Amino acid sequence: MNKLINTAKLALQEHDQLPFSVYSSVKEQHILNVPVIKPLLICVLDGCKKLGSKHEIVCPTGSFVFLSNSPKIDMRNISQGNEYFALLIEFDYSDFDCFKYQTAHAETYFQGDIDSVLKNTLQQFIEWSTVMPSDIWSLRKKEILQVIYHLGYTQVSAVIEPPSLSHKVNNIISAHISDDLGADALSERLAMSESTLRRKLSAEGTSLQAIKDRVKLGHGLHLVQASLDPIGRIAEQCGYQSQSRFTDKFKQLFGITPTELRKTRLHD
Repeated sequence: MNKLINTAKLALQEHDQLPFSVYSSVKEQHILNVPVIKPLLICVLDGCKKLGSKHEIVCPTGSFVFLSNSPKIDMRNISQGNEYFALLIEFDYSDFDCFKYQTAHAETYFQGDIDSVLKNTLQQFIEWSTVMPSDIWSLRKKEILQVIYHLGYTQVSAVIEPPSLSHKVNNIISAHISDDLGADALSERLAMSESTLRRKLSAEGTSLQAIKDRVKLGHGLHLVQASLDPIGRIAEQCGYQSQSRFTDKFKQLFGITPTELRKTRLHD
């Protein structure tokens, strides 16, 4: 896995925007209620990941877990030896168009080993993404899905359902993360009245404010994990004018402050 780790690190050093993320830490991380807004492939290249309130999903070095777009999940990232290191790739609903026939029963997650075929596919994906324009990144994401399927993990065709209204609202807010889009702006984009928007979100067991908080704080979590930007700057990027307000909301949702989480990534 060392070659894959080094390739990912080098790519991120030389490029700001890539179709994958890397999360690493030298100390154990315990994060509650992590939002998974889009289907997510997590490849553990070093260390161990445990998922769920009782940590029922265990992903050791050299394994992957594919998560559906679920509201939240608890995570523990455990360094073993050098560090915890994971490669993360998010997928859009349109990426699954490559599957003509999808299983009726949706899977919330599935696991597997990173064999030589998948490892080489990921290696090529990282190298290719550094030289190709972003508007065709989806082509290689579809290739990864097909490789996983043909390796025998047919569950990959059933980890996503047609996007609900809350997912559509998620996507709009994510595209305007630093703005405070109100119900009027969102309802206009969705071609429905504000009252209909609120009623339909309530029927899905959520609210506009809950989605806003989840998207903004989820983006903040990503920036704390994937960058070394100052916490104050991250708060601004997430639409919070006050760093203390951002920190309070972050701790309330994830059970740890941004500063405490950042320290797990750094050597003493």
